Amino acid sequence: MKVRYRILFFCLLCFAFIGCDRATKNLAKIHLMDQPPLSFLHNTVRLQYAENTGAFLSFGAEWPKLVSFWVLSIFPLIFLVGLFIYAINKSRQISLLEMLPIAFIFSGGIGNIIDRILFDRHVVDFMNLGINNLRTGIFNFADVYVTTGVILLLIIRNRKSNRQEMSSQ
Repeated sequence: MKVRYRILFFCLLCFAFIGCDRATKNLAKIHLMDQPPLSFLHNTVRLQYAENTGAFLSFGAEWPKLVSFWVLSIFPLIFLVGLFIYAINKSRQISLLEMLPIAFIFSGGIGNIIDRILFDRHVVDFMNLGINNLRTGIFNFADVYVTTGVILLLIIRNRKSNRQEMSSQ
């Protein structure tokens, strides 16, 4: 596949992921805000509206606004711009499969940064999984994208490393 098509594919993928994140957050605001949680599959899946001013499990929610802005918005934005530039510059050398986790990580990070910047640090979360009292924190699709991207990246890098070890023996 030509490089420009790889870049276009990567950009369209990011745009679609960010769009899905925005759409689901807007739907959560419309249908879940000020409503009791919705429960599915015997309360294994719970949809409930929450706003988080911190990071994972509200880490940093108590920080002063200026510190929070820099640590949870600006520094991650700089990292994500660097990641995007890396993906574009390396699009000739890396496979589409390797671009997928980068698109997930970039899109998820940008999705939450959009919330932080537009809504005064408040990120919309609305999904919760668990059994009885053993539950995850409340999260959104952007969080799922970042987690999925990191896991896929680790799997791809591990397989690549194993192949290189086997070929050098």
